[in-house]
Amino acid sequence: MLDIKLFRTEPEFVKKKLEMRAIDTSIVDEILELDIAARELTARTEELKAKRNKTSEEIAQKKRNKENADDAIKAMREVGEEIKHIDTELNEVSQTLKDKLVRLPNLVSDETPFGKDEDENVEVKKWGTPRTFDFEAKAHWDIVENLKMADFERAAKVSGARFAFLTKDGARLERALMNFMLDTHRANGYEEMVTPQLVNAASMFGTGQLPKFEEDLFKVEKEGLYTIPTSEVPLTNFYRDEILTNDMLPTKFTAMTACFRSEAGSAGRDTRGLIRMHQFNKVEMVRFERPEDSYAALEDMTRSAESILEKLNIPYRTIALCSGDIGFGAAKTYDVEVWLPSYDAYKEISSCSNMTDFQARRANIRFKRDKNAKAELVNTLNGSGLAVGRTFAAVVENYQNEDGSITVPEVLVPYMGGQTVIK
Repeated sequence: MLDIKLFRTEPEFVKKKLEMRAIDTSIVDEILELDIAARELTARTEELKAKRNKTSEEIAQKKRNKENADDAIKAMREVGEEIKHIDTELNEVSQTLKDKLVRLPNLVSDETPFGKDEDENVEVKKWGTPRTFDFEAKAHWDIVENLKMADFERAAKVSGARFAFLTKDGARLERALMNFMLDTHRANGYEEMVTPQLVNAASMFGTGQLPKFEEDLFKVEKEGLYTIPTSEVPLTNFYRDEILTNDMLPTKFTAMTACFRSEAGSAGRDTRGLIRMHQFNKVEMVRFERPEDSYAALEDMTRSAESILEKLNIPYRTIALCSGDIGFGAAKTYDVEVWLPSYDAYKEISSCSNMTDFQARRANIRFKRDKNAKAELVNTLNGSGLAVGRTFAAVVENYQNEDGSITVPEVLVPYMGGQTVIK
C-alpha cells in the first residue's frame, strides 16, 4: 500500500509513476480530495468532542451547585448527535479512501524500464546455449507419459483439467529437485521453513492478493481461509504486526510448498503438460531488509535463482520487467526464463521482486535501528527458487535422448539415489 503522505507532498511524482503503469492519474486527485475531507471531518469531530467534554464539566458543576442544568444537557445531546452524524460520514469517507489506496499498485523503481507490455521487457543476461538435437525432440508431456512418469488422464478424472499425478520416477525426480533447490538456498544463507498452506484474509491482504486478485484464489468458504498461491504469503506474514530489532535484518527464508491458482483469464494457454497448473510445487525465497539494502538484496536473490539452472546446466535468460508488465506489489522485478525445446522459446521459471515497503505497510512490519529509534517499515523481497514443475519439464526436455530415455543431470544423481538415466 502506498503512503498517503506521498500523495500530499508529491502528487505529481505519484502521477508520473502511476502513468508508467497506464493507470488513470485522476485517481490521485480523488484520493487527495478524500484525504482532505477525512482530515476536515476528523478536526470537526475532535472540536465537538472537546466542546462536549467542556459542557459535561459544566453540567457536573451545576449539579454540584444545585443549579438547573437542563439547557446544558440539551446542548450536550445535540452535540452528541452531531458527533454521531460526523463519525458516520468520516467512517464512510475513510473506508472509500482506503479502498482506493489498497487497489493501487506499488510505484515502480527508477531502474524499471518503461514499456507497455511484455514485448518491451529488457533482456539483461543470457546463459548457456540451447541444445541442438540430431533427432526429433519431443515435448515433456509426451516423454513423461511414455516413461510412465506422469498421468494426466487419471488426474483429470480425479480433479479436473490442469492437474497431474507424478508417478514412479516422475515423483522421484520432483522430490529430487525440491531437495536440491532447498539445499542450495540453505547454503546461500536462507533459513528453511515449513509453512501453513491455508491462510486467513489478513495474510492475503498483507502481501497484496486481496482485495484486488480474489478471483485468482481458491477459498475454503466454511473456514474463511485461502489456499496459498505461493509461500511468499505465509513467509512474509510471519512477522506481521511485529517490530524487528536491527540485528534481525536481513532475515532470509526459504520454503517448499504446493501452490494453488485458479488461473482465471488464462483459458487456452499452456493447456498441455506442467507449465500452467492449478496446483504445483514451488521453492520460494523471502527476505526482510533495511530499505537501503533491498536493491542489492534483489540482485543477490536473483543470482540464487539463476544458480539453480546453472548447476543443472540448462540454458536461461534473465529479463527486467518493464512498467507495463511488472507485478502489482513490485517496484523492480527480474524474471528468469528457462529454455524449453518444445516451445522453441524461453519460459518464465522464476520471478524475483523488490516490494520495497509496499507489503510491510499493509502487514505492519517494522524495525528499529536501536532501542531508542523510531520504528521504520522494512523492505520485503520474494522470488521463486524455482517453480519445481517447470524445472521438471525443463530437465525432461533438455536431457531427453533419442531412445526416449532421460539423462539425469549430474547434480541430481545423488538425490536420485545414484540413478543416472530414467528409462
